Amino acid sequence: MTTLGVRSGRAARGSATEGAARAGLTARGVIYLLVGSLALQIALRGSSEQADRQGALAEIAEKPLGSVLLWALGIGLVGMALWRLSEAVSGAAGPDGRKPTKRLVSAARFVFYAFVAYSVLVFAAGEGNGGGGSDEQSRDVTARALELPGGQWLVGVAGVGVIVAGGWIGVRAAMRSYHKHLRLGEMSRRTRRVVDVTGVAGGVARGLVFATAGVFAVRAGIAYEPDEAKGFDDTLRSFVDTPAGPAFLVCVAAGLVLFGLFSFAMARWRRV
Repeated sequence: MTTLGVRSGRAARGSATEGAARAGLTARGVIYLLVGSLALQIALRGSSEQADRQGALAEIAEKPLGSVLLWALGIGLVGMALWRLSEAVSGAAGPDGRKPTKRLVSAARFVFYAFVAYSVLVFAAGEGNGGGGSDEQSRDVTARALELPGGQWLVGVAGVGVIVAGGWIGVRAAMRSYHKHLRLGEMSRRTRRVVDVTGVAGGVARGLVFATAGVFAVRAGIAYEPDEAKGFDDTLRSFVDTPAGPAFLVCVAAGLVLFGLFSFAMARWRRV
């Protein structure tokens, strides 16, 4: 193959990877936007709708052309998974993108988004509910884990891992670590301020939800009780029981909406 052919092939792969990444980030933004909106309804009106991925999918399904939108969302998330897989295999953008730790994180993200994409496509195909709500999934996985030798330790360690991951998400957002991934030179000063508001507030809220879910997982391991584990929906609802009451959930829900908007900004300006 000629040098020109090699370069053309690389350019085509790069273009495909970029398109997959931007489609995936957009799909993630839609899900968080809807989850945050559902959480706001719980805080303000005591809604019984699920404030998690399944609730968001059900919300989309009720809209005109909902089936088409669900398929588009699933395909976008497939793009997200393939982008993360390409990072795990070839390295991510940036000077440290080829480090083994970066590739390992990308591999973990690939597995996560592959599962999410599968559940959305199953839902779009009308085959069940896409694996059940997050609360049901959390209880089932915890119950199976507790039956294993050393199950309590396994659940506890996994819970600590989720707490650490949530803290890492929140701290990195507060430090604006996402700046290194953005084409800041293409943004106006006002746009950059708006992106920072959505990135910091949204990332901190997202990290808080993950960390709180990890606390419940640790409690489930200690108590040897699967029902102590909570998914995204039950974790959000637990914020109503804090001293701040529904106001706390309103703040977290607003943060998730902002994270959805931040994902749209990432789809537009992220380096891939």
